[in-house]
Amino acid sequence: MFSRLQYITDSPKLAEQACKAGVKWIQVRIKNKDEKTWTQIAGDIATICKTHGAICVINDNAEIALKVNADGVHLGQKDMSFSEAKKIFRNKEMIIGGSANSAEDVIKIAKQKISYMGLGPLRFTSTKKDLKPVLTMGGYKIIMDAVNRAGLRVPPIYAIGGVIASDADKLLLSGIHGIAVSSAISDAIDINQAVQEFYAALGEKKLNNEINR
Repeated sequence: MFSRLQYITDSPKLAEQACKAGVKWIQVRIKNKDEKTWTQIAGDIATICKTHGAICVINDNAEIALKVNADGVHLGQKDMSFSEAKKIFRNKEMIIGGSANSAEDVIKIAKQKISYMGLGPLRFTSTKKDLKPVLTMGGYKIIMDAVNRAGLRVPPIYAIGGVIASDADKLLLSGIHGIAVSSAISDAIDINQAVQEFYAALGEKKLNNEINR
């Protein structure tokens, strides 16, 4: 099973600091960059993750994920289809994640048999453009209850969008597997402390950065 904490960044420097602090899973989200720059940053972070035994997935672009030898890709609702990504990966065992904003999204995406999905946003966040309607804490409970009533097996679901450590216990009670965060770690005065606070809140110990798959 995947680690309960996923860190989203476009900075190799921050990725390395996070990995040294114990982060086991990084999503590389790069916007408004040419393909050469995107590939360079993605490759640098993928290398850092491998050095520290962490999972690395690339946002939006399956071709770059394959090129830089990342572990997989995360696809938003406006990106390529999951079937297209699977074709690009040529049946290699790669992680494929997707984005959801409602119970209908979760149920639809779950049928695609992907690896995990991000569900959000919990609240407004400046790190994401074209923001979907915020769910609020109660929204997660409503969505997860609806998914459970559908009786559909779903992959691990991560709450995303302005999530902080103190949200973790309520989110886990709703049925969420984990959380994906960006600014809560990137903007922290002490990244190591921020990471440990998240792990403590999630009930997941730092395991010398061994991949928890």
